[in-house]
Amino acid sequence: MPTSEDESYEAVRRLAAGVALDQALDVTDPESWIGLDFGVRELAWRRPELFHSNASPSGRRLSWDPDASLPTVTWHHRPGDAELALALCHPDGRIREAALDHTEERPALLALVVIRCADWAEPVRERARVLLSAAPPHQLAAHAALTLRIGRRPRGGFAQELLTAALRAGPAAQAEALLDSGDRATGRLAYRIAVERRLLPAERLAQTAARHRDVVVQDLCAEAAVAALGEGTFDEFSEVVAPLLASRQPRVRSAGVTALRRAGRHADAEPYLTDRSAVVRACARWVLRQGGTDPAPLYRALCADPAARPAAAVGLGECRVPEDADLVRALLAHPVPGVRACALAGCGRWRRYASMTYNPSWTTRRRRWSGRRPPPCCRGPTAYRRNCCAGSWPRTVHATNGSRRYGCCGPSGCTPGLPHCSEPIRRTGPKRRRPPASARDGA
Repeated sequence: MPTSEDESYEAVRRLAAGVALDQALDVTDPESWIGLDFGVRELAWRRPELFHSNASPSGRRLSWDPDASLPTVTWHHRPGDAELALALCHPDGRIREAALDHTEERPALLALVVIRCADWAEPVRERARVLLSAAPPHQLAAHAALTLRIGRRPRGGFAQELLTAALRAGPAAQAEALLDSGDRATGRLAYRIAVERRLLPAERLAQTAARHRDVVVQDLCAEAAVAALGEGTFDEFSEVVAPLLASRQPRVRSAGVTALRRAGRHADAEPYLTDRSAVVRACARWVLRQGGTDPAPLYRALCADPAARPAAAVGLGECRVPEDADLVRALLAHPVPGVRACALAGCGRWRRYASMTYNPSWTTRRRRWSGRRPPPCCRGPTAYRRNCCAGSWPRTVHATNGSRRYGCCGPSGCTPGLPHCSEPIRRTGPKRRRPPASARDGA
């Protein structure tokens, strides 16, 4: 792949010198072809001597009589691949159109035909589309990454639609060969078509969803694996659902938890009530309710010892049972910061979190404070304000939570008589010097 304009220009110079196409640039890299196209257009105006061709345009270039025929391009002899590659990228559209007539039965130049399908000149664009429509499907698949890149251009949809139709109607091995492509867009298209055509078994879909690096492919394969599970037998549970449940991605785990209902194993969703992801916890509660089990009593039992599973507090708050508000709020005083953080998130359902905004643990403090609303010491009870402004909390905690931003802790604030927090926090580092007036005025 060309990493700079100089490398693209070097590839153009090699082709102009007669070097073979596969030696002048990396023909397997789509960026090399795109760089060649731009490089020829740039150098054609700077270095026209590099593009000596046996093609001779007829007629006048700038102006001609209205009754005169339009200029045409003729070739004195059969051009080679290197000369045609430069002609297909030439700034003059007549030369590009004439070069397309010599690309038939030359698969090495098919990549440039794909680029010309998005050409701004309509005659060039239409001629290239006719040639690309006649190309074999396996040659279209070989340039899938380039085709998808060109498809992002305003006129590049034709080549992309042609590639998609070829993969859908072609042999299965042709689409499966693109599943392991290093190009992200190509891999997504290949998996989408493979799922539509049901080319992959449920076990492979589950393994791909659990291990693939692309989140789009993960979601696609996870949903397909769960859908295929309903058509299989109960023996496929360990091969399909188990990899989904063991995934590190929350969306993949949520798909595995949802699949427990199809397998009739509603009770197996109980361990995921305290998952670190809210999506997985919601799916676990739904599966238990589908099996006739209320998740709220299970959360209450887990809150008896929240240190082992801190997410039980936030899960109980997500159930939104009003009678459990006091139970979750009591965990705000738990000695473990993780439990306090989850309890604070659970209390957010009932908006009872004022006293925890000034917690000395940053894990708990960042759960609530966003700096967009006045802190509770400006609007809460007097006990909260004095607890905040008294010397019980470090001044860094108080400043971090933003109380001084609203002027709530000084003689003019809502808690007078506490100068401890009304004094500004002075910098301990070197003092920044102000430049003299002459330097500021540009003298």
